[in-house]
Amino acid sequence: MSETADRYRRRADAFERKVVAVRPDQWANPSPCEKWTARQVVRHILDMHAVMLRPLGRSLSPAPSVDEDPLAAFRAARADVEAILDDPALAGQECDTPSGRVTAEQHIDQVVSEDLPLHGWDLARATGQDDTIDPEDVERAWAAMKALPAELVEKFRTPGAFGPDVEVFGPEVKAEEDASPQDKLLAFIGRDPRWRP
Repeated sequence: MSETADRYRRRADAFERKVVAVRPDQWANPSPCEKWTARQVVRHILDMHAVMLRPLGRSLSPAPSVDEDPLAAFRAARADVEAILDDPALAGQECDTPSGRVTAEQHIDQVVSEDLPLHGWDLARATGQDDTIDPEDVERAWAAMKALPAELVEKFRTPGAFGPDVEVFGPEVKAEEDASPQDKLLAFIGRDPRWRP
């Protein structure tokens, strides 16, 4: 198994644990993403899994909807992505993405795998769970953010730049000088680390 596949599985496991811990009465809770409830955070993650499959001519396998069973929906979507990562021919297939031509494996690693810890924070914060992001994920994400060209960051902050209703980053939030690396990362992508429901 590749390092990318291992990283995805570790992050998907952490996200899945958060989905499992959401009580039925919490799915409508607001999240740090202004327009989303806890359920809509999971829906976004499923939508991004579908985006990873499209360049390979695939779609998500039949599964319960997020409205019916968020956990079953997530488990099915992650199985679809893991099937790509576990197949060297599929993982190595090149595809066109907003950030250029990359392999399916790289696309998964740079997009949905990176999304899992950040949206895991959203889900945890919305539902009163431990919202600590793995320090290794914080470090990797921060290094990736700092390496982005300014014009790409600006595009990420422009609603609709990657399609209707697609918003990658929100406006940057001012972080305290002595903020933790996690809080600095969250502030950079437009989350208020002090946000509470």
